[in-house]
Amino acid sequence: MDWTALILGLVTAQRLGELVLARRNTRRLLAKGGYEVGAAHYPLIVVLHAAWLLGLWYLVVYRAPADQHIEPFWLAAFILLQLGRLWVITSLGERWTTRIIVLPGAPRVQCGPYRFLSHPNYWVVAGEILVLPLVFGLPAYGFVFSALNAAAMWIRIKAEAAALRPQ
Repeated sequence: MDWTALILGLVTAQRLGELVLARRNTRRLLAKGGYEVGAAHYPLIVVLHAAWLLGLWYLVVYRAPADQHIEPFWLAAFILLQLGRLWVITSLGERWTTRIIVLPGAPRVQCGPYRFLSHPNYWVVAGEILVLPLVFGLPAYGFVFSALNAAAMWIRIKAEAAALRPQ
C-alpha cells in the first residue's frame, strides 16, 4: 500500500466533503437572511488551497521515490489538527462554511474552541498547511504555502472583523 497516496487521498476526500457541507450550510444561512462578506477574496483562498493540495500530490505521489518516507511525529501532529478541525466544525454546526456569512441578529459563537481563541479554524488551517508537507519531508513547501496563507488570512480576517463589528 502506498501510504502517501492514502494520506493525500483521505485529505482530498475530507476537503471535498467539507466543500459539500459548506455549500449546504451557506445556502441555509442565506435562506435565513444571511449575507456574504468578502466574496472578492474567496477565489484567492480556493486557488491557494487547491494549489497546496495539488502540489503535494505532484511532489509526493507522482515525483517522489517509491519509498517516500513519512515522518511519524508530523503525521501525529496532523491527526491532532484534524481533531481540532472537527471540534471547530461541530462547534459552529450549521454556521460553519468556507465563506464569511453574516446572520443578522445571531449571537457570536462562544462554545468549543471559540471560548479560548479568536478564529480557531484559521489556526487549524495554518497548522495543516505547514504540517502536512512536513509529514512528507517538505519543509520549504510548507513554509512557502504558510506565508501565502498568512497573506490570504490577513485579508480574510480584516473582512470578517469588519463584518462582525457592531454597526
